[in-house]
Amino acid sequence: MARTRTPEPADRRPPVRPDPHPSGATAPAIPLEFVPKHVAVVMDGNGRWANARGLPRTAGHEAGEAALLDVVAGAIEIGVQHISAYAFSTENWKRSPEEVRFLMGFNRDVLRRQRDTMNSWGVRVRWAGRRPRLWRSVIAELETAEEVTKDNAVCTLTMCVNYGGRAEIADAAQAIGREVAAGRLDPSKITEKTVAKYLDEPDLPDVDLFLRSSGEQRISNFMIWQSAYAELVFMDQLWPDVDRRTLWRAVEEFAQRDRRYGGAVDRASEAPAG
Repeated sequence: MARTRTPEPADRRPPVRPDPHPSGATAPAIPLEFVPKHVAVVMDGNGRWANARGLPRTAGHEAGEAALLDVVAGAIEIGVQHISAYAFSTENWKRSPEEVRFLMGFNRDVLRRQRDTMNSWGVRVRWAGRRPRLWRSVIAELETAEEVTKDNAVCTLTMCVNYGGRAEIADAAQAIGREVAAGRLDPSKITEKTVAKYLDEPDLPDVDLFLRSSGEQRISNFMIWQSAYAELVFMDQLWPDVDRRTLWRAVEEFAQRDRRYGGAVDRASEAPAG
């Protein structure tokens, strides 16, 4: 007797591929073993992009939404499994109250606008960062996006909102201290793996490629634990001018680098005798 196939639920349709880039550009053919698994992205230059056009800084943030979406599309096309985006840092609270209010509402609305697109592409959305001071509406949208996309496996987008690398390590240290005080953890047994277990997203792999736009050459407290051996690529483009082709160029550069993780080879000793 032939078996009938159970139809997939409406919310579990197979993922669709992102639309091609309008230029017709396609991802370079790089073997997957040379493609970074995890790319951390500092989306810098929104304010300068806007000011150069006589616009308020908030217009630059608005223009940056399309850049993030296109970079995620490019990550899917080239085989990057994880993208972590620095959306709002623990230091961004120092900005003007008007800009902070805009960024809170903007991050919330971006998640609401783009959640279904990300879900259709098979992207899992996650959140890393601190709860205190965040608007409840922002937290609600982050948690909704996490729940809606939790079963997706094409690519993971970690939105880093109210996130700071030092804050993440300090919070991990506090959690470890509580475990030690409760007698559940022997301090002499604490290792790097122990610390990693208490980070915001303990199963997030180390950063392979750290990409920053706008020409600035610093990591600005972003994923400092995970980026210990990341390859750093700094692009001159301001974030709103970035698209998937920017990511692909960075991946091409990454693929050409020799990653030794502290090891070294004495080439002279490899020379043939005679």
